[in-house]
Amino acid sequence: MLATANGAQAAGADSAFTALPDDPRAIVVKARGDGVADDSAAIQAAIDAAAARDGGGLVFLPSGRYRITQSLFVWPAVRLFGIGKTRPVFVLGDSTAGFQQGVKTMIVFPGAKVNDRRQVPFPVPGSVPFNKGIADANSGTFYSAMSNVDFEIGEGNPAATAVRFHAAQHAFLSNIDFHIGSGLAGIYQVGNEAENLRFFGGRYGILTEKPSPAWQFTLIDSHFEGQRDAAIREHEAGLTLVNTSIRDTPVGIDIDRGYGDWLWGKDVRFENISKAAVIISNEGNAYTQIGFENALASKVPVFARFRDSGKTVAGAGGTYKVSEFTYGLKLDGLGTMGSFATNMQAAAIATLPAARSRAVRPLPPTAQWVNVRTLGVKGDNKADDSAAIQKAIDTHRVLYFPLGHYRVTDTLRLRPDTVLIGLHPSLTQIVLPDGTPAYAGVGSAKPLIESARGGDAIVFGLGLYTGGYNPRATALLWKAGADSLVNDVKFQGGHGTTLADGSRFDPYNANHSADANPLNRWDGQYPSLWVTDGGGGTFTSLWTPSTYAQAGLYVSNTRTPGHVYQMSAEHHVRAEIVLDGVENWEFLAPQTEQESGESQDTVALEIRNSRNILFANYHGYRVTRSVKPAPAAVKLYNVGDIRFRNVHVNAESGFSTCDANGCATYLRVSKFPYENAVQDVTSKLEVREREFAVLDIPFKPKPVPATTFAGAKVEKLETGFYSISGAAVDAAGKLHFVEHKFHRIYAWSPDKGLEIVQDAPLDPVNLAFDRSGNLLVLSSDGPEGTVYSVKPGSAEITTIPPTPVAAHPDAMVAIPVNFWNNGEFKDQIDPETYAFTTLAEMFARDVAVPKAREYVSPDGSLVLPAFRTFQQGPSDHIGWRFSDTLDTHGFVTARQGARLTIVNGSEDRTYSGLLGPGGSITDLKPIADRGGESVAVDSKGNVYVANGQVFVYAPDGKAIGRIDVPERPLQLIFGGPDRRTLYILTHHSLYAARP
Repeated sequence: MLATANGAQAAGADSAFTALPDDPRAIVVKARGDGVADDSAAIQAAIDAAAARDGGGLVFLPSGRYRITQSLFVWPAVRLFGIGKTRPVFVLGDSTAGFQQGVKTMIVFPGAKVNDRRQVPFPVPGSVPFNKGIADANSGTFYSAMSNVDFEIGEGNPAATAVRFHAAQHAFLSNIDFHIGSGLAGIYQVGNEAENLRFFGGRYGILTEKPSPAWQFTLIDSHFEGQRDAAIREHEAGLTLVNTSIRDTPVGIDIDRGYGDWLWGKDVRFENISKAAVIISNEGNAYTQIGFENALASKVPVFARFRDSGKTVAGAGGTYKVSEFTYGLKLDGLGTMGSFATNMQAAAIATLPAARSRAVRPLPPTAQWVNVRTLGVKGDNKADDSAAIQKAIDTHRVLYFPLGHYRVTDTLRLRPDTVLIGLHPSLTQIVLPDGTPAYAGVGSAKPLIESARGGDAIVFGLGLYTGGYNPRATALLWKAGADSLVNDVKFQGGHGTTLADGSRFDPYNANHSADANPLNRWDGQYPSLWVTDGGGGTFTSLWTPSTYAQAGLYVSNTRTPGHVYQMSAEHHVRAEIVLDGVENWEFLAPQTEQESGESQDTVALEIRNSRNILFANYHGYRVTRSVKPAPAAVKLYNVGDIRFRNVHVNAESGFSTCDANGCATYLRVSKFPYENAVQDVTSKLEVREREFAVLDIPFKPKPVPATTFAGAKVEKLETGFYSISGAAVDAAGKLHFVEHKFHRIYAWSPDKGLEIVQDAPLDPVNLAFDRSGNLLVLSSDGPEGTVYSVKPGSAEITTIPPTPVAAHPDAMVAIPVNFWNNGEFKDQIDPETYAFTTLAEMFARDVAVPKAREYVSPDGSLVLPAFRTFQQGPSDHIGWRFSDTLDTHGFVTARQGARLTIVNGSEDRTYSGLLGPGGSITDLKPIADRGGESVAVDSKGNVYVANGQVFVYAPDGKAIGRIDVPERPLQLIFGGPDRRTLYILTHHSLYAARP
């Protein structure tokens, strides 16, 4: 028994793995484990040995008390499991040197170790001792995990945190108690998913920022007790809580000043919380989306407190149930734009009910595990193990698969109560060889593994690989019942696939247009995971990115409840997740991602003929290097009673690199996110808002009339484009714009209509005019991009080299109209005050930096600051290039010393700022509560913001109207002879309005 910070007693935790699994490839730690000797070196040596084999490995830590005096590094794809009748404990002794200042961590899950001499972009900041050659975990850190160990932090370690877990897919923490004591937090920085964690004492249980891949973090079946400041302090974590209790602390969840989050809690229990169950910051911002369902509270007088305004939402008595709480942008229906609203549905109850059972079932005791190797199964990637595995399934309930690749050539059929267990889904794979005869040709789906109908089967910790050309294959056909479980399963064949020799599989040819093997067919197999015929259950921490499958998850013909927690479905050609004829399912923290090669036309969620479905904390992402417009993330066909809570549809990212000049972060935003969040094919209505908290979809949604401002009539001038942007107007107000895919520069005027000004293969992106009528063109060609000048009507091209910034008193300066800046990958915490740099502060800091070089037009009247360009991929034309000037939808111009108006998409705000030397922008002032793709200002000072529709604000920032456009507006620019015509560029059409 250990004392918590508030004097309560925490019962010792049960060991989840009481016996040592027989796995010859695993490493067993050999250390003293007496709580006195320093075991740091011995444990690190075991982890290093597991990581020495390509693809990672397993480390088993026997029961004991292991004192450490420095940070331990659990390398990518290494998994550490405590083994024994009692959980092993990592102990940080009283006043351990190095853990007194800043944020320091006992166990770090890093990225790759480079060396001790070369600086990596972002070394782990909290390691003891610091090592500049060890990178922090990032969006490519897969398969890392730790389970069945505990932590104790002794007195005199105020900077100590137990774990830094900044990892990505198929990473998890489970079955861990954190006795934080004098320390700062149990976990600093989170990633992917965690289960059955308990936090006692400390300043915080969890302290975190945005996960490194910017996906959600889901915490299940966990408990917080006795934290001094808050159980969880966070921002932008995509925090999803399931069956989690918080008690005896001032604040349950504290969202940092200046930030929002996509926060969703189901079955969260709050007890004895003195200040507020949740503190909400960044009010009135689309990125702030808060929701709870079926929350319980006792001695929690304030359920929600708003940091900025000071408003509070009181509880409903001493003990109460919150059936629903939401705050954020609420949509009244399809076809509408959102407005901010708070909804609290609560009622007093006599007493708290008993705690519910675990949302995710534990595995059977290790004493019941039967090692398949003892039953004649080889797992050597050579022998056909089909018959041996099937016999093992037929004769034993619980089967353990040691590390290995298990080749099969026929369907493995589970019994109703079968349990299949692996401990590493990358290194423990059941593999279907390419060209297996039983899976060839045209025919109905043939599964690699098929569950029995009904029952409570479990599949855990395995990789399932159906190859690249087995057209009838589906990896897992699931018909099991409501109590069944699929957990920590990777559907191999796409990104992150490790082959039997330890090498990482590359699914692309040289230009990412197809597979490197011409026999492998994208979208040539049945779904990877197909739940049907009354199937259901719980699906947790799954990664399904096989490009060869028609979908990552396909659910059909079932009313059996299904619970999907933290699923990553990515890189399919047609759809990531499909529901057809489904009722009674919930998806908490699903994440979809579309790649630039295979997923140009992909629908993220396709829902047909279904009802009573909840999607909460949904993240629909298209990679920044996407090159084709796509209409909607979600498509609906004949559905109703579909509830969306906390939706985040985006296409931006951050990355970092080092060169001779040092390390830098690049933040980029794509021009090709989904145009709309939702499209109802049946009703022909759509949702333009890409960030919102609440939307309920009925079976027969009502049509919505268009809105206009000042009688402005929207006229379609031209249509049929692939995607247009980069517009500028000449001295006469004539519009010019770019269609980058076809190398075209167009002009449009009332008298001549549409003209092609230039179609030379020069990769034009954005335009601006100087006083002499020269068209300054930014091209994506070249490592840094290229700037050239051309006179409309002339074929003569003048390339403009970058030159050092100089004084140009009378010149206009061209600046990107939209920016993206969110500080991804880099810790924003102040190690002295533990305050975080806000998004607004980061944006102001970064745009205030003057550029060292510039491009000057031939007559010297126009200057384009040279924003730094980053190239991702090869150095030839295949590589993708990113910069603020290449990524923007267009330029705004002003003289140095004047104010201009820009938008910051990462904040969803519009600013005015003072233009200074080298394109620097200072004295930022927010002027509109929406950001988006573009902004334009009319002669009266009214501000027009493209953010799903065109929102109009008076010069003082007051919202005064809206102009609805048939397609999503992307760039706004005033032109025409009197500069009163508002040209509206969408991907495919050109519109005009005269407000």
